Amino acid sequence: MKFEGTTVAMVTPYTKDDEIDEIGIRENINYLIEKGVSGILAAGTTGESATITHDEHRKLIDILIDEVDGRVTTIAGAGSNSSKEALGLVKHAEDTGADAALVITPYYNKPQPHGLYEHYKMLTESSDIPIVVYNVPSRTGTDIDVETIGKVAQLDNIVAIKEASPELDKVSQTIKKIEEIGKTGEFVVLSGNDDLTLPMVVMGAKGVISVVANVDPARMSQLVNYALEGDFKTASKIHYEIYDLMKVLFIETNPVPAKTAMNMMGRPAGHVRMPLAPLKEENKAKLKEVLEKLDLV
Repeated sequence: MKFEGTTVAMVTPYTKDDEIDEIGIRENINYLIEKGVSGILAAGTTGESATITHDEHRKLIDILIDEVDGRVTTIAGAGSNSSKEALGLVKHAEDTGADAALVITPYYNKPQPHGLYEHYKMLTESSDIPIVVYNVPSRTGTDIDVETIGKVAQLDNIVAIKEASPELDKVSQTIKKIEEIGKTGEFVVLSGNDDLTLPMVVMGAKGVISVVANVDPARMSQLVNYALEGDFKTASKIHYEIYDLMKVLFIETNPVPAKTAMNMMGRPAGHVRMPLAPLKEENKAKLKEVLEKLDLV
């Protein structure tokens, strides 16, 4: 299984009664596949993993695997600030048949580097599913350092890192470290920031786990595909074409703008759960202007 290209960090649509919109999820999955994405991630940060119950979490993964039916790569969000809880979610992802589990660095409790290593070591020793490490220090308060990434990359079944640190120099250091330990091709770096995807691919990353692809999966997939093929001129053209969209989708906390955009487009999304709140009216106008320029509404 190759973990490259554009994987969508899919939103979780809700009904007006605040239930998971299963029909909407299935509709979104088919839309995303039709538009050319390489993979779909459910129950990640963009899927509001912080405010879904564990039962809802498992339901999302079950729906994902069933509807995708092998057409693209499936990744199950499976992180927690409790290693025991993370293992339970990883095991469910494995039992359900997901291609990989995305495991965020434990948040709030700020584990030490050797604690992070032991966390991932325990997960790999207790399961056989490929694991993608997710580093997003702006959310977790923890930034997994390059040396620790190198150690974790040598564990069985650790296949990639979704790197959402804004530091491009760290990406260079990470890819260099992976080469030094002989894991090139076995362990890949994926962008966790849509707007840094192009430079990261130039540096050696193999794709993105994308928020933007919820709204414009076709162009985001094309950008990554052209970049991976080495056609950086065309990739750069698309990058600047959707650059304003990359920015406006983070004008407020993700996934508030993305869900608002999808609602404007008539796609299943619904509301965000508290303590997130609806997009401010002035930002809604800015979002709509960008969508109109891209002929998305």
